[in-house]
Amino acid sequence: MKTVFVDSNVFLRFFARDDEGQGAQADALFQQAAAGKIDLITGPPVLFEVAWTLRSYYRTPRERILEFLAGILALSGVRVVDGSIAEEAVALARQSGQEFADAYIAVSARRAGAEAVATFNRRDFEAMQAPILEF
Repeated sequence: MKTVFVDSNVFLRFFARDDEGQGAQADALFQQAAAGKIDLITGPPVLFEVAWTLRSYYRTPRERILEFLAGILALSGVRVVDGSIAEEAVALARQSGQEFADAYIAVSARRAGAEAVATFNRRDFEAMQAPILEF
């Protein structure tokens, strides 16, 4: 079976529906994956790019962005590299009210066994109960 890496713009066309032709092509791709005809894979940089584009270009509220990301993670036939970290980060962002990227960093740090996060963004990481390095 063919394996294909999916870029952020395919997910954006699929969910945003702002280009009907490309939206239809994305639909067909995801239908093939759901039917087991093609193996789709994507990764964290794509999720970050989707979140950034939704926030900056589409002016999408944070909670709706998290819904988009959760939708990508739930697509049948699509495997996300480090998907369990991304799922936990979406949940942490929802619970804490923080951005997905910061939540992903906090989850990654914990899973990597880091004792603290070195950041100047104390307020957001404290809201996620991430230990912060005093330096």
